Formats: sequence, structure tokens, C-alpha cells
Amino acid sequence: MNWWNSPLIYIVSLGLAGIVVWNLVPGRFANARLIVQLVFFLAMSIMVLELRVVPYEPARSDGTTSGAILIGSVKLLWWVHLAWALIGFVRIYIVFERQPREARLLQDVVVGIIYTGMLLSILAFVFAVPVGTLIATSGVFAVMLGLALQNTLGDVFSGIALNLGRPYVLGNWIILNDGTEGRVVETNWRSTQLLTPAHNVIALPNSLVAKIGVTNLSGPDESHGLTVTVKMTLTKTPAIIVDTMRMVLLSCNSILQDPSPVVAITSLDAAAIGIELSFRVASLDQRITARNEIFDLVYRHSRSVGVLLAAPLSASIAMTSQPIDGTATSQGFAAIDLIKAIPIFSTLTDAEQEALAATILVRSYRKGDVIAEQGEMLPSLMIVRKGVIVRQHVQSNANVQEVGRLAPGDFFGETGLLAGIGETSTLRAMTHVLVYEIHQQRFAPLLHDRPEMAEDLAATLSRGTLAYGETGIPGQQHKSSKFALLKAIQAVFHTAPLEHARARGRPGIRKD
Repeated sequence: MNWWNSPLIYIVSLGLAGIVVWNLVPGRFANARLIVQLVFFLAMSIMVLELRVVPYEPARSDGTTSGAILIGSVKLLWWVHLAWALIGFVRIYIVFERQPREARLLQDVVVGIIYTGMLLSILAFVFAVPVGTLIATSGVFAVMLGLALQNTLGDVFSGIALNLGRPYVLGNWIILNDGTEGRVVETNWRSTQLLTPAHNVIALPNSLVAKIGVTNLSGPDESHGLTVTVKMTLTKTPAIIVDTMRMVLLSCNSILQDPSPVVAITSLDAAAIGIELSFRVASLDQRITARNEIFDLVYRHSRSVGVLLAAPLSASIAMTSQPIDGTATSQGFAAIDLIKAIPIFSTLTDAEQEALAATILVRSYRKGDVIAEQGEMLPSLMIVRKGVIVRQHVQSNANVQEVGRLAPGDFFGETGLLAGIGETSTLRAMTHVLVYEIHQQRFAPLLHDRPEMAEDLAATLSRGTLAYGETGIPGQQHKSSKFALLKAIQAVFHTAPLEHARARGRPGIRKD
């Protein structure tokens, strides 16, 4: 029988067809590739068993040359398909684990072992090469190669150890003992690549990362603990200062309230008291935002109760000039200071701001009091003088969601004062609260004297980040546009900004 009529030729053809089909399937379809590979491998295995060709037995010298070539080709293709099937299982496992890039190095190691085993098997069972002798004679060459590639091999094995130990995974933010920090964006045979806060990518040899200490800031979750230390003068008792710092943490919108932040006294002497504020943020990206807000709130809350920040030790201040408890003059916010800090009043002159501050009333609320209900229209501008207020939004399913907190210097009710729009959330006192109140009737004379100011106020409100929603009146909605707010202000104050503007020679106001 000629070799082209031999049944072995069908196995060879099947093996070659499997190679062609496997290469035609795109690499992103790993499941389809594995199924194709398994189908061809199982079909070849069945045909090999029926023809009693044993792929794992050494080649025999008896038989014709064409028959030996066919048997050798069958064994070679069978081993190739076996290796590809095993590799397919490895890659499918990594895909199911949903960590294909993290396990890339381990995958390459396993694939390399499979290919090495396939090559040695082909040499032993197809070409009858004495593999044992070959391995023994290649030992000297392996030693020479290892000495030449000592550093590279150190990085490779360190990378394997890091992947197996998993001190960090792709996407984690880590910091080394030498101060280098960044987010892990790639791990390969030789290095670990970090994306630094400066948005630069640095490559660190795996051997260096394995030797030096690594702190995983993303474990066990993305939340991160921070500590801020401040020093205050003893113008108040330590208990009052600690309570003030608790209000700082309570009013901060950038930190997590669970677990609860902690205030601790770290030092106390005749000049100052050291306070440590410990808190957590949801992610590392919020570290700077949280610190900035904490420092701002420390200033605002301490000033609201008359607590002074301590001067640095290097400052040449005589000890006798330091105020003692009960003798310091209160440095709390004055009404005019809070008026000047509100953007909607920035268009007023100094005299107009002072006149407005002179009409301010003081309101006091106990802890737990509801200051304003959701949808309630406040005809006054309320400026927080002292304490913490929480904003709570009542959803359609009666669930209450916290949407923010207000601290000294913050304000609310501006849309009710200027445009007759209800509050979009319920405001509740979390501590004892003092607020400054500017009633609409006290603001009306200014708007009548300067009707063009309505346009400036409408533009200021429309540029803000106010989210206007339900006003408490069924079916009524308000848009945060300059034209809509101008019309609302005109209706609330019964003024005619357009007519007054034309009378003073100003161009008419057009819809945005």
C-alpha cells in the first residue's frame, strides 16, 4: 500500500487542519479556540488509538521510510495538539478568574513549561534522541548562562515569587520603604510598573521590589486612613477644643463617618495643646481634597468658638503675651465677615454689605431640631455661625439619604430669599447651631434701590451648582437658568428690572 493510501495520512491531515483552524480563530475568542483545539485533539487521539500508534513510545527502526515518516508526523502533531489543549485550559482558567493581566507572568511560566515538555517529548518519542544525556550535557551550558544572566534571572524569579505571594495586584496603590509610591499598572518578567501621582510610569526591577518593604495602601479595600495634627492656644479648656475638633470631623464631606473619626490630644503645655485628627477617606484620590477641607474647617470652627491657632515654636513671641483661658477676646465670625464670604453678595458695595449686616438676626437651634423641611421655602438667607447642619434628601420610597453637611461660614435659603424656590433637602441640626438670618424684607430695599442687581444675582445663581428640584408645590419645577431666575426674583420682589434697566440706559435683558 502506498503511503498516500495509508490511514495515517488522514490523522496527519486532521492535525494540519486543526492547526489552520486554530490560527483562523481570533485570539480574543479564547473559549472558541479551546473548543476547536479539544475537538481536533480528541479526534486525533481516537484515530491514533484505533491504529495502535502510541505517541509516548520511542520510535522503532523497523518498517519502511515512508511509514516511519508518517508515524513520526502523527506523533509530532499529537504532541503539539496536546500542548495547545493544555495551554488553552490554562488561559481559560485565568479568564474565568477575571485577572488575565495579573496572572500574565504565571501564565507565561506555565506555558513555557508545557512547550519545554512538548519539545523534549518530541525529541524522545519521535526522533529517538536520548533526552537524559542531552539534559546532562547541557548542564554546563546552563550554569554559564545562569552566571551571565544572574541579575535578569533574579528579576524573573522575584517576579514569580511576587505573583505567587500576591502582596499586591494590578490596580493597587503601593508605597515602598524608600518613599516611591504609585498604582500598579503592569507586572512582567523583569519589572513592576507604577503610575506615580505625577502621572509618570516608573519601572522597578522585581528583585528590588522583593527585597524592599512594600506597603499596600489599597488593601484590604480602597479606603485609606489619614492623620492631621494641629496646635491650638489654650484660650479654651481642652474639653472645648476637643469638642470643636469633633465638629470639624462631623461637618467634613470628604471623609468617611464609618468608622467614626477620632480626636486625640497628643501634647499639652503652657503655650499650646496638640490635637491629632484621625479619619478615613473612601479612596486615595481624595487624600488632598480631604486634608484641604479639614484644614479649612479647623479654621472656621475654631474661629466660630474663639479658639486660636498656636504660633510655631520658631516665632519670637513672649510667653507673657500668650492669652490664658477666659481672658482672650473671642475671634468668632462677625456678621460682616460672613456677608463678604457669600458670592451672591459680592456685587454689593462695602456700605451696602455693612447695611445688610446690621439687619441680621441670630437664630439658635438645639441638636436634632429641623431647621427647614424639604420643599419648604425660606424667605431668609441663613448663614451658619456655629455648629454643624446635615442635609437629608427624602426619596420617593421614603428613604432618607444624606447629601451633605454645612459648617460655619456655609449658607442656605438663598433660592428662597431671592427666587421663592423651596429647599431641595431637609436641614437638621447635628449639634447646637447658631445661624445669622437675613430676612427678605430687609434685603428688598437694596434690590429696589439697585434693580439691575437682580440680573447680577440671577447670573451668580445660575453659574452655581444648585440642583433645583421640587419646590413643595405640586407640578411646579424651576430651571437653573439666568432668565428663569431673573423672572423669579422679579416676581418675588415685585420689581421691574427690565424697565429700570432701560430707564438707566442699560441694554435690555435677553433670554439665555
